[in-house]
Amino acid sequence: MEQRLNYAKIAPNALKAMLELEKYVHGSGLERPLYELVKTRASQINGCAYCLDMHTKDARKAGETEQRLYALNAWRETPFYTDKERAALEWTESLTLISENDVPDALYHSVRKHFNEAELVALTMAIIAINGWNRLAISFRTVPGSYEP
Repeated sequence: MEQRLNYAKIAPNALKAMLELEKYVHGSGLERPLYELVKTRASQINGCAYCLDMHTKDARKAGETEQRLYALNAWRETPFYTDKERAALEWTESLTLISENDVPDALYHSVRKHFNEAELVALTMAIIAINGWNRLAISFRTVPGSYEP
């Protein structure tokens, strides 16, 4: 695979805007292990090899286990995730696949049991951010394997 273009170099202000969104999410109080699971799961759904490489490395560095990373694609069938993580993963899937579904009220109410309003906004912004990064990396073919935490 060859990178099509370097969007950071061509449009530094666009990169700056994305990084401001990341800055908000990082300062929101959203737990880093949860955020890494969300980023990895959205990247799995979107098929973003670069982001999968990046976020599994970041997750491991933050203390995530191999078992939980390997089973993430089948999180519903495993006992490895907390109820809060399950709610976040279901919210991630629903928002990432939003063109294929509605975000049902039942899901919203289920997620609200684990996240207050500010936390839910932060989680939603985190999902928006990773979906944006996925689309940048996939569109411009950012080469996986080059990221080092």
